[in-house]
Amino acid sequence: MKKIFLLSIILFISCNTNNPKEFSEEALQDMVLTVTNEKMTFREVLYQNKGKTILIDVWASWCKDCIVSLPDLEEVQKNFPEVNYVFLSVDRGNTAWKRAIEKYNLKGQHYNFPKGQKNGAFVDFINLWWIPRYMVINKKGEITLFKATKITDKKIVEALKKG
Repeated sequence: MKKIFLLSIILFISCNTNNPKEFSEEALQDMVLTVTNEKMTFREVLYQNKGKTILIDVWASWCKDCIVSLPDLEEVQKNFPEVNYVFLSVDRGNTAWKRAIEKYNLKGQHYNFPKGQKNGAFVDFINLWWIPRYMVINKKGEITLFKATKITDKKIVEALKKG
């Protein structure tokens, strides 16, 4: 009986096709810090990129998978130079986050969710359970790719090509 219950839960979770086209109001109001320690809302981050295709990379300086994927991310940046790259760190401290940006020479816009990976309206909205996490926002501001966990996922290239 336990096996059937566990299988049911796994199937329910894996079949969840929740792919929203826009962020919740709560997620948009979640606060981020800039590299100069200024506070702004996630809505303001999106507004600064209005009319552009955006690749969002949710990551952390302590995340091995995030760091290992950086060479492939650089390749995407070379192939899609017109895209705006927004890095959203879930580091709980600014020092390691800022050091990683410099160490890995990350090209793009950088923001930090200081509440970390498990707390906050944004991470709740995207159901963040694994990083890195990639999302694509089109020029109209719609979420065209809600979830990818590998930068080599073909869905990312497809979404970027559509703009």
